[in-house]
Amino acid sequence: MGRRALLLGTAALGAAGALGAAGCGRVPSGDTLARLTSQRTVRLGIAGEVPYGYINDQGEFTGEAVELAKVIFKRLGIGSVQPVATDFSSLIPGLNSQQFDVVSAGMYINKERCRQVIFADPEYQMLDSFIVRKGNPKGLHSYQDVVRTKAKIATGTGYAEIDYAIAAGVPEKELVILQDPVAGLNAVESGRVDVFAGTALTSRNVVKNSRRAEATKPFAPIVDGKKKIDGGGFAFRPTDTGLRDAFNAEIHKMKKNGELFRILQPFGFTKAEMTTLTAEELCA
Repeated sequence: MGRRALLLGTAALGAAGALGAAGCGRVPSGDTLARLTSQRTVRLGIAGEVPYGYINDQGEFTGEAVELAKVIFKRLGIGSVQPVATDFSSLIPGLNSQQFDVVSAGMYINKERCRQVIFADPEYQMLDSFIVRKGNPKGLHSYQDVVRTKAKIATGTGYAEIDYAIAAGVPEKELVILQDPVAGLNAVESGRVDVFAGTALTSRNVVKNSRRAEATKPFAPIVDGKKKIDGGGFAFRPTDTGLRDAFNAEIHKMKKNGELFRILQPFGFTKAEMTTLTAEELCA
């Protein structure tokens, strides 16, 4: 979920320094696609989050972004995919400090991030949804409802939902920031908060086995009077346009023939979350 957050410049720089001190070797500059093809290995930065990139019960790396990466990079002549799990806030700094080659965490594409990295076109689009108690007793279906009812709202560390809630009029000091959607579900079920804001996909997955909570119908947040629809995609270093363009060409083929949806569907994505949005549109 943190993939949607706007990275603060100071936090990004601090994370980059921490990663550099970790002792991972830097990769040589030059034509990254040619180098990766020669090495036959690509390192993917992931955030360890279901359903984007995570370790399953069998101890294997999987997720929609990981499985998509395996297919596309194999077609580009890179047979080995090596996921590198890190904190979400460290993904862009880690990419730009060459700790890995690509970020594959279903990261939302937005103007702030487009100043730091370049994106392939999104593989999905996403609306928001709330985790609320069964029956939705406060009738919460939008951030405006949260403000109107003075409901106690929580969301995750670095989530874009922080900005959406504040834009709707929720005082920043009243937002409860939790580690992840599971913590959000627990907070709703225990009554510590009235609502946890997240993506529609994550919310509906988290509440599947809950007897005390449910997910609201997906909705588009209103920002500056306009509906906001987000899209997630792979991030590359600004100098790696050749790698990004080759990746993009494969994404477009898979969208056209339906293969992209077949890869994403087992991870809970629906046809409503397939998209024709471009990175250029989302960066603007």
